[in-house]
Amino acid sequence: MNSFWDLFKPEELIRYGGKFLLLSVIFLENGVFFGFFLPGDSLLFTAGLLCYLGVLDMELMPLIMWIAAAAMGGYYAGYIFGLKTGDALYNKPDTLFFKKKYITTAEDFYKKYGGLALVMGRFLPIVRTFAPILAGIVRVKPIIFLGYNVLGAILWPSVIVTAGYYVGKIFPNALDYLDFIVIGFILVTSLPIINNWRKDKKKKKEENSSYL
Repeated sequence: MNSFWDLFKPEELIRYGGKFLLLSVIFLENGVFFGFFLPGDSLLFTAGLLCYLGVLDMELMPLIMWIAAAAMGGYYAGYIFGLKTGDALYNKPDTLFFKKKYITTAEDFYKKYGGLALVMGRFLPIVRTFAPILAGIVRVKPIIFLGYNVLGAILWPSVIVTAGYYVGKIFPNALDYLDFIVIGFILVTSLPIINNWRKDKKKKKEENSSYL
């Protein structure tokens, strides 16, 4: 590790932080609002790859279950935070770790997909962090939230960790290209969010022009 910032790289984070840091990041990124900038999908993919290569000393299924538990806990933290803060979060001024557009992005996604947003949102950065907070704000029933939380928490690592594991199995030298793989992962998972922001910006522009 050459610098502190290397810890934000999925491979270095796992190599030097091990299971504890891996699960801590997953917990924070799944519902704690200042954790939105942490690696999520790319971290899971890398964990699966390093699991196959033996760098991460865990079997695939226990790894998935530990990550699912951390993701589930993070969602509950976000849900409780949303219950406590309520609509006050919409009036919170923008800071380095919080932008109102993040919560509105999650809100738009929730309006479009309903409760399934809590499952599908696991696969989208930012939405993954703010969807459970929004669920708390709109007072989703605890039993309903539990069902979606459990389903999403298991499905998310099952897909992405397993993908990383089998990429390592099929391409033994995949670790040599990990930086490129991670960048590609970030770009692909960010496209829906970028597209949503573009549509929102276009909609607001059209609304403003209609008043002229």
